[in-house]
Amino acid sequence: MMAIESEKVTADVIEVSEFPHIAQRYRIFAVPKVVINESLEFEGARPEAAFVAMVESVARAQAEPEQDSSA
Repeated sequence: MMAIESEKVTADVIEVSEFPHIAQRYRIFAVPKVVINESLEFEGARPEAAFVAMVESVARAQAEPEQDSSA
């Protein structure tokens, strides 16, 4: 899991049957449901390489504004 590999990554596992308000908020209809920084979400299992690529694309997209403001 990426959260174990990097302190910059955090992960939460939620039992939606115990927290239905969270399931409703994130419109969870299938598991696993992954939400990355509120900007990307997908349901269902993905190959590891595809999952890593999605996380990296979100990280790059969110880092760009920070890099522009420091220039």
